[in-house]
Amino acid sequence: MRCPRCGHDEDKVIDSRASRGGEVIRRRRVCDSCGHRYTTREEVVKVALHIIKRDQRHEELSREKLINGVTRACEKRPISIDQIEALVDSIISELENDYEREVPSEVIGEKVMERLEKIDEVAYVRFASVYRRFKDVNQFINAIQGMVTR
Repeated sequence: MRCPRCGHDEDKVIDSRASRGGEVIRRRRVCDSCGHRYTTREEVVKVALHIIKRDQRHEELSREKLINGVTRACEKRPISIDQIEALVDSIISELENDYEREVPSEVIGEKVMERLEKIDEVAYVRFASVYRRFKDVNQFINAIQGMVTR
């Protein structure tokens, strides 16, 4: 590993831990040259899933984009980044088990909404309003009434 500060390629691993349910190994390293400490992650490279968008375009599934979308829905709500990452990781894991190469975007959106509804109803409505493209306040009201009757 090259040190991100000085570029030296000799370092020592000072700590290794499994994360994301054992799918990733997190390593703390220290550069032999400058003493800078940094973190690296190791994970198995899997065949990337592609999303079939509403307009039939294909796009690679991005964990970061999914985290960003869920994070926006959860802004100013009592939901930690760890909860968001766990939610996204569980969705991606489920998708990798259920689909070989391509997954419709609708499946992803429904899985996100299903999990958000259990965690935080406000975040659920925020996500649903973007995902389902609400046009007016009546659609918000219908979504909320649907939650209340369940």
